[in-house]
Amino acid sequence: MTNNLQQLGTVLLTSVVFNEHFQYAGLVAEDRDTLQQFIEGLVAVQDVVYVVITRSDGTVLAQQTKGSRQSSASLERSVDHPLYPDSQIAKQLYQSPSTTPLMTRFSLSTRIGSRFAWEEIVYDFAMPVLRKAKGDTSLPPFSLQMEEGSTNSSSTRPALVSGVVQIGLTDAHLKYELAAMIRNILVFATFIISAGALGAYLLTLRITKPLKSLAGVAQQVAEGHTPMPLTPTTHDEIGQLTSIFNLMTHSLQERSIAITENLGTIKHQVGQLTTLHQVSAAIVQTLDLNQILNTVLQLLIANLGFTRMFLTLRHLERDTAYVAQIAGVSPDIAEAARHLDVPIQNDGSLQADLLIHGKPLLILSLEAVADRIHTPVLELARRTGVTSFVAVPLQSHNQILGYLAADRGAQACTDEDLHMLLTIAGHVAAAIDNARAYSHLEELTQHLEQRIAERTQELSTANALLQEQDRRRSLFLSVASHELRTPMTVIRSFADNMRDGIAGPVSEQQLTYLTRIGHNLSRLTRIVNQLLDWSRLDSEKEMLSLTPVCVETTALLVADSLRTIAAEKSVTIKIVHADGLPAVQGDRDKLEQILWNLIGNAIKFTPPGGRITVDFQTTPEGFVRTCVADTGCGIDPGHVEKLFQEFSKVLSANPTAQGAQLGLFITKSLVTMHRGTIWVESTLGAGARFYFTVPVASSRGDSPRPSTEQNVE
Repeated sequence: MTNNLQQLGTVLLTSVVFNEHFQYAGLVAEDRDTLQQFIEGLVAVQDVVYVVITRSDGTVLAQQTKGSRQSSASLERSVDHPLYPDSQIAKQLYQSPSTTPLMTRFSLSTRIGSRFAWEEIVYDFAMPVLRKAKGDTSLPPFSLQMEEGSTNSSSTRPALVSGVVQIGLTDAHLKYELAAMIRNILVFATFIISAGALGAYLLTLRITKPLKSLAGVAQQVAEGHTPMPLTPTTHDEIGQLTSIFNLMTHSLQERSIAITENLGTIKHQVGQLTTLHQVSAAIVQTLDLNQILNTVLQLLIANLGFTRMFLTLRHLERDTAYVAQIAGVSPDIAEAARHLDVPIQNDGSLQADLLIHGKPLLILSLEAVADRIHTPVLELARRTGVTSFVAVPLQSHNQILGYLAADRGAQACTDEDLHMLLTIAGHVAAAIDNARAYSHLEELTQHLEQRIAERTQELSTANALLQEQDRRRSLFLSVASHELRTPMTVIRSFADNMRDGIAGPVSEQQLTYLTRIGHNLSRLTRIVNQLLDWSRLDSEKEMLSLTPVCVETTALLVADSLRTIAAEKSVTIKIVHADGLPAVQGDRDKLEQILWNLIGNAIKFTPPGGRITVDFQTTPEGFVRTCVADTGCGIDPGHVEKLFQEFSKVLSANPTAQGAQLGLFITKSLVTMHRGTIWVESTLGAGARFYFTVPVASSRGDSPRPSTEQNVE
């Protein structure tokens, strides 16, 4: 369908372009009635949304559009919202004529809120109407060569473009037909599914009735009653299901008895899991080490039935262990425990097994292992009344941080107690490690904040010093530049008087020397002026007074001011007039300075007899682009990127014309302040073209605009 649409566009376009009545009576004679008749005939085609006919200069002779769609549910279009192609398509054909239609595809998307409502594809078919150059009688005045082989003749002159015809075709009707087809398919599919569902329902009715009795018995089983066994009435699948259901009921009764017997065990395990969850929740709520340890020991005593618990940690600075937290004992025993400081040695003691080898311990009798316990710890355990206990190491990242121990008073500890403590020990060790890391990080943060404050103070002092140095530098440049102007003016005055013979006759050699003095004084004046401009830019004192300005008028004023300098070198300055050039939003003085720098540079680097051209063009982005082109020495491509840098060391083919090399930097700064851009195109030995853009004013200014081209020679 898309191929057919594209073929239709090609056929419509070629039928109009090849029509002799259209070529002579319509396009050549510019008979708008004839052109309108062709357009109306094309627009009458269902898929055509617009037709545009333009002359070779880009002027639209005739055009018509059906407008844009206003709704995805309708194919109606509104001429209140016209739809036309991009003028760049026709310009492309003027520059590169083609004997075949040029198709351009673009999409039109309509958004409602944050989503796309619909998308429409428009195919633009464009083709130039060609005619042969004057004097070429080999072909009629208008012809289109459709065969590539016919263009190989060396005697054929290049064809001229008389105009361009553009026809836009939309795929909206194609998509509408496709949507209708999909709708029909969905309706048919819905009918098939509904019929299948009805058949499945009728078939299900034959099965559900025998299952109702099974459902009643299942309800009794669900309520906990013991139902009577069912008697199968058939030998089909329902009968087999009844027999299997009886077996299932008997199995459920046996499992119910087993579940009741194990319920106590499950409750105990649930209690342990609840304790583990509470311990984990308590650990993540704080990073305070003492609070974590106290909360964990209290939870284990309350939920797991332990009588006493204590937690021992290793010293970070020395190889000893101390009691970090104890619970379930009297205050005097707790105080005595906190003063214990037991050395860690690989001497076969229980403490070595825990803190060096990382072995969990289940001790059923304290007296049986009394010889493996350090004397202070043994005495404290006996005072507390410990007879049996469990102890597990606290390990994190392959490091043993300490151990956790507990007992049940007169009741002996079990393997279950050991396994439970092992599970909890991992969480406790991670919490201890995190708390220590947080404490260390907090110390580092405080130290870092102090260093940042000190460094900030140093930077503030250095910044203040740099600002003062910058202020002094700017002040020095401003004062020095102003002070240099007075003696330079006096020197120039005396030199001009001597050269004019006021102080007496001068010889030819003296005249040469005086001319060189004047030339170097002019160069020094330019350097001083550039330094002043650069100083104002660097100190951010340069402000813009934006008004609508005609850049062409400004260029004429600058060119007139530079007339004398250009005449000395016999350089011609040409300002090319641009019709309909809009005013720009700019500072009149700054625009004059931009053009003065660019045209002045062009004069300096253009040899005698050369030519400087200034032209203007409006860009689609809403800018006026100005081009200053010369026939001078050009710029080495390797130096172009450094051309706009301040004090750039760019070698020139005319070294005597170089100054402080600040002019282009200042020019770029002024263009940037106008929200424009500047760039250069140049070939060494073939001149240079400097371009800069300035935004168009929001409302057209009333400044006078020249109507003819002016030459300043």
